[in-house]
Amino acid sequence: MKEDWKPGTMIYPLPAVLVSCGSKEDEYNILTVAWTGTICTNPPMCYISVRPERHSYPILKKNMEFVINLTTEDMAFATDWCGVRSGRNYNKFEEMKLTPGKATIVNAPIIEESPLCIECRVKEIISLGSHDMFIADVVNVKADDKYLDSETGKFDLARANLLVYAHGNYYGMGKKIGKFGWSVEKKK
Repeated sequence: MKEDWKPGTMIYPLPAVLVSCGSKEDEYNILTVAWTGTICTNPPMCYISVRPERHSYPILKKNMEFVINLTTEDMAFATDWCGVRSGRNYNKFEEMKLTPGKATIVNAPIIEESPLCIECRVKEIISLGSHDMFIADVVNVKADDKYLDSETGKFDLARANLLVYAHGNYYGMGKKIGKFGWSVEKKK
């Protein structure tokens, strides 16, 4: 094992999500984020980490809400493009032909093409160095009906072909190899 690995090495893979922000149409923007995750189940909370120099940063800070939109393999091009182009110069919804939809609780738009949209209200911003962490309460989740299992009513993320990010590259999720607790299940 290499011991002299440089600082900044990250834990991978991470979800590649599109974060939508803004409270009115002329302010709407999308940023690609891989530094995101769940931090609490009860109450439901998550975070995104954003560089202060990004165009979306003041929009996020002003409105204190955003939507985490999970992405799919079909959304890979738009996910990358929204990460390398600035909302200062482009209307990302128009350029990528993504549809801004009405969120249920927050003013930020959802991305209609996303299989799962997590509406978030910022609780705290922590300055960490290169990035600030926006810790947020999850106030609503919108799911695309086509991924609901007709028998169980559960959301089937595996069918959505989610996109992940690992050290500069995008990947599909791959095949399922187990489920939570399968290693200790009693054999039938």
